Amino acid sequence: MTIRILPAVGDPDAARSLGGLLGQLPGVEPSAPVGDSTQLLDTLAALAAASLEELPEVVLVHERIAPAPALEVIREIALRFPAVGVVLVTADAGPALYSAAMDAGARGIAGIPLSYDELATRVHGAAQWAGGVRRHLGGGGDTLTTGPGGRLVAVTGAKGGVGTTVTAVQLALAARAAGRTVALVDLDLQSGDIASYLDVQFRRSIADLAQITDISPRVLQDAVFTHQTGLGLLLAPGEGERGEEVTDRTARQVIGALRSRFELVVVDCGTQMTSAGAAAVETADIALLVTTPDVVAVRAAKRMVRLWDRLQIRKAEETVTVVNRHSRQAEIQPQLVARATGTTVARTAIPAGFKELQPAVDSGRMQDLDAKSAVKQALWGLAGELGLVDSASGSGGGGGGGRRAAHRGGHAGGSGERTLPGLRRRRAISAGGAGGSSAGAERGTGPEALNEVPPSSSTTGSFLRKRGDRGQVTVEFLGILPLILTVLAVIWQFVLIGYTYSLAGNSADKGARAGAAADGGPAACRSAAEEDIPSAWRGSSSVSCGAGADGLFTSTVRLKVPILFPGGADFPFTVTGTAGAADESDLAGGDE
Repeated sequence: MTIRILPAVGDPDAARSLGGLLGQLPGVEPSAPVGDSTQLLDTLAALAAASLEELPEVVLVHERIAPAPALEVIREIALRFPAVGVVLVTADAGPALYSAAMDAGARGIAGIPLSYDELATRVHGAAQWAGGVRRHLGGGGDTLTTGPGGRLVAVTGAKGGVGTTVTAVQLALAARAAGRTVALVDLDLQSGDIASYLDVQFRRSIADLAQITDISPRVLQDAVFTHQTGLGLLLAPGEGERGEEVTDRTARQVIGALRSRFELVVVDCGTQMTSAGAAAVETADIALLVTTPDVVAVRAAKRMVRLWDRLQIRKAEETVTVVNRHSRQAEIQPQLVARATGTTVARTAIPAGFKELQPAVDSGRMQDLDAKSAVKQALWGLAGELGLVDSASGSGGGGGGGRRAAHRGGHAGGSGERTLPGLRRRRAISAGGAGGSSAGAERGTGPEALNEVPPSSSTTGSFLRKRGDRGQVTVEFLGILPLILTVLAVIWQFVLIGYTYSLAGNSADKGARAGAAADGGPAACRSAAEEDIPSAWRGSSSVSCGAGADGLFTSTVRLKVPILFPGGADFPFTVTGTAGAADESDLAGGDE
């Protein structure tokens, strides 16, 4: 029997060393190593979706896998892919780590520096265990959960009052109405309101699962309340202080158990980032950040995105921002929110609808929100945009290719940075194998627009005009286009008037000189004057020549002023040009 092995090593030197040893083992078929935890879980998910037989028998997880801690990766693999044997490769083979690895689901530990005999023993032991599990399952993929299980959607608010809970509840209701099995989890541990929004009184909460190391289906069933809408509700504790009992480990275990039973798990993470909420955001297939179109909320959203980046929870580009209470008259539009936060903004914006929501909120019956409500229609449209209302047949593998289980790039941060209580240990473990640059650096010159959004309305407007969208500029330009054309027409008409005066004067001067010559006369004067007049003015021109008093020969030219286009219509008044010259002839011609 050939043993297929998938190594997961973040260190290139360790990957080469491990690959060399694996190549020497008989009956072993090693795959190309994967460099991070997300790639590992995505690979396993794709193989499991195809067939149980496509999964490798053994997965080797190096202690420096990044960005998620190695033990968390092992626990995730054991939960989602029970027919795979996992071996931890670590320099610390002490009893404490051994016990922790066994609790996480590992089938053995291989110490560093690696030896041929120890590695062969651990690989063959894990392969035998995996083969036994597969024989027990009968090779039937129907017994194994389809792929990675249900999808996980984490909903977080940029700050209090932006509509986080309403968004989470309506997304869950939309998916349930589409026929999917949905669990709604309240991880706003100190001030969760899902029970109030759905008029639920239930004494069990997620805190009751905090001390349970093995969450069986029976235990989970006792803690989850089945709502009349069909939603499975796992509520926040009624006593806020009990929220401290829910750690990131508890959150991972509970969410993993829920994903094995429900097609969709929607988690309301609230607005305060706890270690449990961070675990939910980190392992979510879709992470939503809810904000409102005002300066304070957008700044809070950017602070939240930066916090996730520093703690290596999630990258900004893997986050979807939802703009709530949106209006076209607001100075802050979704495009600006996207630039300010560096996230992807959902195409569906939620309009403001306080009057629509108030009766449903006060009665605690959010499920009875009017179907004609613009807020409900927008939120259910958002569910469609996110792919949460697809048919149940197509959702079994929903967490596959789009999975972002633990790959949250970024830096560990400086020693002077603050960290959240309960996250320091996890952050330190993650930073050990990160070895990469920050997510902000990966994005290059990331947007700094949040700090540019000024507090006053007038300066905010100028900022938006500086950055404004092209559509608004086009509309404004079309509005003032008639005025621009009118001004240009008036200026052109004044140019024609001045040119007509210049023509009349020049023609009269030329006619006077021609008529005053020795061989001149009125005929020569008229011919010379008309020759200097352009054809567009000649049809309305009048030329008179003759000898005047004091020995002067005079010429008078009268021209009409055209309206905008020479040769067309003329103004009713005329422009007169007169010139005189000393008469050099002996003729005494009269006026013409």
